Amino acid sequence: MEKNFQSLAPKYFLEEGYSCSESIARAAVELGLAQGSLVSIATSFSGGIGSGCLCGAVSGSLMVLGLLHGKNKDNIARSLAKEFYQRFTKLHKVTCCRVLTKDYKDFHSKERKNHCSNMVYDCARILDELLAELKQKV
Repeated sequence: MEKNFQSLAPKYFLEEGYSCSESIARAAVELGLAQGSLVSIATSFSGGIGSGCLCGAVSGSLMVLGLLHGKNKDNIARSLAKEFYQRFTKLHKVTCCRVLTKDYKDFHSKERKNHCSNMVYDCARILDELLAELKQKV
């Protein structure tokens, strides 16, 4: 099996105790795209930045895009973020964790975890797609 965000992030989220944002960051580390400290940075973005705002999987994905393509790189992180956002909202309509999980009142329930694993998977897939598309342009 090829290692990519889709194959790694959901596993970290469902099986290894990483949060939504941490699972995306941990996948980036395993793929050799980031240093391990990114996982600790991503912790604060879990559960919608702790307040239910921006989905943690989205936050983690945008961190990765910024790390790879932000200032002092090719500086296309903002355009990638916009494209990421458009693809995610096409699937889920919103990026607000509170709205995405409105039907799951118990934050720690298995049902919510399974539901959120879909967000992690979709974010991982979008990341894989965007990065593959960039490689093809080079």
